Amino acid sequence: MSSTRSRRAGALAAGALSAAMLSTGTAGAAAATVTPPPKPSITGMPTVKPSRTPTAMGSITVSADHKAVKAGNAVVFTGRVKGIKAGSTLVLQHLHNGKWTTLKTTAAVNKNGTYTIKRTFTKKGTEQVRVATKSGTFHSSPVTVQVS
Repeated sequence: MSSTRSRRAGALAAGALSAAMLSTGTAGAAAATVTPPPKPSITGMPTVKPSRTPTAMGSITVSADHKAVKAGNAVVFTGRVKGIKAGSTLVLQHLHNGKWTTLKTTAAVNKNGTYTIKRTFTKKGTEQVRVATKSGTFHSSPVTVQVS
């Protein structure tokens, strides 16, 4: 009789253990299938994709016919523009006390995208100049002219 009781007790224990494992497994499985809550979003707002190129592209190149001149002699600056309309006004700027100052020398962009600016330098020293649009939106790299 004791062997029957021990068998029943063993079977009961095994059944209880199986039930515990099954209930834990289904609870774990139920927890694993729970979907995360949706992330908040603003509806009706347009999405803006970052762009590597600005919408308004423009560039100016410049070169001087002389890198060194005597005071009172003229230097002719020529170059090309891209993204700037024909007829737009270009100005010559020079670096003065760490700031770019506009000189009273201007030119208009030709139909083929070129320009020519002629400037006479009277003050001796090193002049760093660049060409810019009148609005200041675009400018060229600086060019150095030595005036002696």
